[in-house]
Amino acid sequence: MLYNCISKFNTVIILEVIVGRTVIDVKDARKTYVMGQEKIRAVDGVTFTIEEGEFCCILGTSGSGKSTLLNLLAGIEKLSGGDIIINGSSIRKMSEKKLSKFRQENLGFVFQAYNLLGSMTALENVELPLVFKRISPGKRKRMARSILKKVGLGGRMDHKPKEMSGGQQQRVGIARAFVARPKIVFADEPTGNLDSKTTIEVMQLIKGMALKNKLTIVMVTHDISLSKYADKIIHVSDGKITEIEYNENPLGGLKPAEPQPIDATHGEETVQQADSKQDKGFAQPTGLKVNKDTVRKPT
Repeated sequence: MLYNCISKFNTVIILEVIVGRTVIDVKDARKTYVMGQEKIRAVDGVTFTIEEGEFCCILGTSGSGKSTLLNLLAGIEKLSGGDIIINGSSIRKMSEKKLSKFRQENLGFVFQAYNLLGSMTALENVELPLVFKRISPGKRKRMARSILKKVGLGGRMDHKPKEMSGGQQQRVGIARAFVARPKIVFADEPTGNLDSKTTIEVMQLIKGMALKNKLTIVMVTHDISLSKYADKIIHVSDGKITEIEYNENPLGGLKPAEPQPIDATHGEETVQQADSKQDKGFAQPTGLKVNKDTVRKPT
């Protein structure tokens, strides 16, 4: 994919070229809800691509359509029009059975509310995707233990969600998303319930594991500070793409994060802390470059 070029003295100078296979191709995607006599266009004709190994951030305020777009990408909601092609397969044409199998084999998910099963331990929660893939009990326990150690929870495998802090629960959620080695991981407001310190730890963890395993990340957030970790930032408003930015110097480094085990007090979040995170705000991201020539506007 050619990101940018200039012409000078009849010579085309390539400034930056990103070589990568397109793994997500969104073509005029639309989602319309009918409420009485009114039609609400939650996603209104968006077109873009995401490359293999890319960290893409879909950024927008509440009600912008970003979460609906993520649900369409993941096949959780059905398109009203257009198409979404992932790894060469049109998810619009898939039956529910095929779509479910496709998600199991290709996709991982990180949720804002963690979505852990309260009756299960951290180890058992991480094992779940492997159960659906029919991996033997012995092998899936080894895989789950290994990744829990990597996210710094080697000493908390037998703890249930209520016995862990928010940061610890999200680390379990990240381990569950990555354990089956998916090609793409979707993250829906992954730090929305965390304090600022734990937010940085979680983002470094997601970015580090993605780099190590060469995975594609698609993250939805309203928090502009998190876009500093992304290679590409897609701004969404009123169901449309308003701007696409390319981050020349994304945060996260070239090495996977090396998280430290969290003790009983570190990483504990309260509602007040989560609220204060939003009140304080964050600095504007640096190193962002707008390439208007490469922005595909909705048709």
